Amino acid sequence: MSDLIDIRTYDTEKSSVEAIAAELRPPLFLKFAEETEAVSRIVRDVAARGDEALVEYVRKFDWPSATPEGFEVPQSEIEAAHDSLPDDQRRALKKACDQVRSFHERALPESWVNRQADRALGQRWMPLERVGVCVPGTPPLPSTLYMCAVPARVAGVDEIVVVCPAKEDGKVQELVLAAAKEAQVDRVFRIGGPQAVAAMAFGTDTIPRVDKIVGPGSIYTTLAKREVFGQVGIESLPGPSDVLIISDGNAPPAWVAADLLSQAEHGELSSAILCTPSEDHAQAVHRELTRQTAELERGEHALDSLRERGALVLCRSLEDCVAVANAVAPEHLEVLCEDAEEVSQGLRTAGAIFLGEHTPEPVGDYVAGPSHVLPTEGTARYASPLGVEDFMRRSSVLEYSLGALKTDAQDIITLAEAEGLTAHARSVRIRFEE
Repeated sequence: MSDLIDIRTYDTEKSSVEAIAAELRPPLFLKFAEETEAVSRIVRDVAARGDEALVEYVRKFDWPSATPEGFEVPQSEIEAAHDSLPDDQRRALKKACDQVRSFHERALPESWVNRQADRALGQRWMPLERVGVCVPGTPPLPSTLYMCAVPARVAGVDEIVVVCPAKEDGKVQELVLAAAKEAQVDRVFRIGGPQAVAAMAFGTDTIPRVDKIVGPGSIYTTLAKREVFGQVGIESLPGPSDVLIISDGNAPPAWVAADLLSQAEHGELSSAILCTPSEDHAQAVHRELTRQTAELERGEHALDSLRERGALVLCRSLEDCVAVANAVAPEHLEVLCEDAEEVSQGLRTAGAIFLGEHTPEPVGDYVAGPSHVLPTEGTARYASPLGVEDFMRRSSVLEYSLGALKTDAQDIITLAEAEGLTAHARSVRIRFEE
C-alpha cells in the first residue's frame, strides 16, 4: 500500500455516518479570516473611489497597463474571437449553448392569477433588468460564461454584463469572448476578482451597477460576493468543486477513478469522495487514482486535492452510501450502480445527480443542458442549481372588490389592533365610516 497515493479512508462499521460527514465537510470559510479582511478593504475602497481604485487593483493583480478606457472589450474584438475559432470548437460551443437554452426554456416559471367573484390573487414573474456574470480567469472557463448567461437570456434579462480578468497583456481568452457572442452577452469587461464584484455591486463611471451577481470564482471572488450581499443580489457563494460517487462495485475502477479526478484536478480545496460497499472495489479505485494522477496534465493539483480532501468510504450497504451522501450534500453526485434510478430515490441533498455508468460528471459541466453552477460545500441541503428563476423576481398581485373588503374587514382590523398598529386598522375602517 506504500506506493499508493495518500487518501483518507473511512468505514461505516467503525464510525457513524454523521461523524464521517463532519470530517468530510468541515466549515471552509472559517479558514479565511485574513482573506476576508483583505477582500473587505478592497470592496470598501472600490465603493468609495470607483474607477480610481478599480484601476489600481486591476493593475496590481492582473493587467499592469490597465486604464478605465480599456476595461470594456469592443464588440469587434468579440466578433473576431468568435470568427477565428476552429470549426470543432465553434460547433461544440453552439451545441452547448443550444442545449442549455432548450433545457431552461422548459423551466421558465409562469405567472398565475386566481380570479374569484369578488377578488383576484396571484403571482407575477418578471426578469431582472441587469445581471453581472463572473467568469474565472485561471483557468479561463468559457463554460461558466454560457452556463450563467444563457439562462439569464432565457429569463428575459435586459442586459447581461460579463467580467473576466485579463492576462498580463490585457487580453481575454478568445474562447471566453466567443462564448460571450454565442450566449448573447451584451457587454464584457477585462476585470476580475473582488474589485470586479465591488464595481458591479456599486457601479463606477465605466462599470454599470447590476441587480444581481452570479458565477463562481476564486475564494476572493466568493468572499467579495458575501461582502456585497444586500447591496446587490447574489445567487450563491460557490466554494471549491466537489464530487461524491456511489458505486456498487460493478463499474470499471478506471472509470470511477477518472470521474473522481475530473473534480480533483481543480485543486487542493476540491474534494472527491467514493462511497462503496465493496472493499475490493475501493482498493482497485485507489490503485487507479495513483496510476491516472501520474498521467494527468494537472496531476499535482489532483494530488493535492486527494490528499487534503479526498476520501474512500467503505459502507455496510448501498443504504449506508446513500446516508453518507445525504449527510455530505455534494455538489455533484454520481450513482454508478446497476439500478441507479432505484438507488437515487433515497437521495435528498445534491446539486446534480448523474445516473448510470455513461453519465460522467463532465456531461453536466459542458453540454447536457442544466447549469453547472451548483450548490457547493454542503449547501445543497437547502440550495438549488442556478436556473432561470435566479434571473427573475416575483411580485404578489392582489385585487379586492368592495364586497371582498367588507368580508375580511373586521378580521383585518382585529389583527392590526392586536399588534398595536392602529393606523393599519384605520386604513380599512375608514372605507366604511360614511
